[in-house]
Amino acid sequence: MGHDHSHTHGITATGRHRKRLIAVLAITLSVVLVQVAGAVLSGSLSLLADAGHMLSDAAGVTIALLAAWIAGRPASDQRTYGYQRAEVLAALANALILIVISVVIFSEAIRRIGAAPDVQTDIMLFAAVLGAAANVASLVILRGAHRESLNVRGAYLEVLGDLLGSFAVIAAAVVIMATGFQAADTIASVIIALMILPRAWSLLRDVVDVLLEASPKGVEVQMIREHILSVEGVTDVHDIHIWTITSGVPVFSAHVVVEDGVLNARGADQLLDKLITCLGSHFDTDHCTFQLEPASHSEHEAHQHA
Repeated sequence: MGHDHSHTHGITATGRHRKRLIAVLAITLSVVLVQVAGAVLSGSLSLLADAGHMLSDAAGVTIALLAAWIAGRPASDQRTYGYQRAEVLAALANALILIVISVVIFSEAIRRIGAAPDVQTDIMLFAAVLGAAANVASLVILRGAHRESLNVRGAYLEVLGDLLGSFAVIAAAVVIMATGFQAADTIASVIIALMILPRAWSLLRDVVDVLLEASPKGVEVQMIREHILSVEGVTDVHDIHIWTITSGVPVFSAHVVVEDGVLNARGADQLLDKLITCLGSHFDTDHCTFQLEPASHSEHEAHQHA
């Protein structure tokens, strides 16, 4: 016997913040154009690295928006959860893009060691300050939404990394202007590359957890088990599964063994309502399924498998 309160597949977490992502995409692409032009004119590798990182951000946001649109398509008999997992695949692509960008920047920085070209610091500084201002604006737009969606979180982390990267470029420009130490530009490039990797790894790890159907963060399975067992009429619970379809869409299922006398029409309905209420107070999900099993049947199964 099952009882499922997940009759609809509402809009995903990323879909709810689509307008924010579009605004960030427009800002990011505008700054990329300015920074690429600035890097070419100034000869700054760190500015080009920052532009490359921002371009990867733009690509990531584009992928996230496309995934949100795909995830909003209705479910079917072949895909009973629809295309919501597409958002997770987009987050995976974002993480891999970040890693590739980091490796490319680092390799170019190593190649320049000992042969750093002269850098036009005025152009470099102007483009870096503009990039920093744009990143601050994007962070304000994404603030709060990054806690609800892996894709929005990925965009938020990337913009935050861009802001730190812009600060590194500004610092390098100031050092070159004050001391003439041209290698500061290469050093800033290495710093930017090293800043990208931990964020990419963190995002990749979270994506892998979703794909491996790990329990959502902060969910204590043992506590949920104990609370289900505390419901009157329940004698045992097993085959508990908690996983995530996509950001903001956790799912729960369990086999609940109950006293035989509870399984009349009215008793079963009341028990299921109690279980739903119990679960809702400890685990925020509308996607839950309970299979009720009479104690006598459970004992029969146990005897057969003994």
